[in-house]
Amino acid sequence: MSAALRLRLLEADDLAFADSLRALAGWNQTPHDWRRFLALEPNGCFLADWNGVRVGTATTTVYGSPLAWIGMVLVHPDHRRCGIGRALLERCIGYLRERGVGCIKLDATPAGRKVYDGLGFQEEWTLTRWQRPDSPWRSIAPAAEIIDAREADPLEIERLDVVAFGVSRRELVRRLADVSRRALVLKSKEGRVVAHGMLREGASALYLGPVVGASSDAGLPVVEQLLNSSSGRKVIWDIPDANTAVVAWAKQHGFIEERTLTRMYLGENRAAGVPGMQLAIAGPELG
Repeated sequence: MSAALRLRLLEADDLAFADSLRALAGWNQTPHDWRRFLALEPNGCFLADWNGVRVGTATTTVYGSPLAWIGMVLVHPDHRRCGIGRALLERCIGYLRERGVGCIKLDATPAGRKVYDGLGFQEEWTLTRWQRPDSPWRSIAPAAEIIDAREADPLEIERLDVVAFGVSRRELVRRLADVSRRALVLKSKEGRVVAHGMLREGASALYLGPVVGASSDAGLPVVEQLLNSSSGRKVIWDIPDANTAVVAWAKQHGFIEERTLTRMYLGENRAAGVPGMQLAIAGPELG
């Protein structure tokens, strides 16, 4: 590592800078997202300093010993191709290995893929970002079984979510739901939670996700009702490519393909989850 580069913990006083870096990249996260990263993993969020100037960030989210996530790897445009991004990634990996995490994942852009390959990450599956521009949304009458997520048993939501994602992310789901524009649950006739999802505020668009369903048929009514709350605003939706029925539904309802990402992992992938149950991920920075 160059003597000019110093890595340290990201702190609350750095968040305005971090969000300005996010804005330069055109990403959709908000200041609240940065605060949540620090709250969940205060010793696993990092800042890069180049000759006394803040130039980069990276975050980690730990879901327990089986799995953790790396996100928000950002480097100021004036300091790219100096090894800063790789140094931040290596610091994240070192931290997570010290924590005893067995598998580390991230969602890679095509530009970042070469760096991740060089660090030993392997491809798991692909996902595509879809967006619907500002436009009226045809309101669909809600099913009686769809309720506000706050009215449902969080343990029931967690049981479904664990199967889909691979490990528990109960605390993250709770925090996301608390600040979402809308968070919903679909119950079966027997009273079991068979789908849950949320629509969240973003810097430039609403973000649909996570949405999890025991099947596409269970999850899509939740998607419909969440989009009822979009007020015609632009919506971003990241869908695993393996979930072909959901991709087809998105196309039919005016969503346009924006870019493809690759989910990659380092270590033993024992918490693979079921991409077909994930109608929408929580975000490339979260999984």
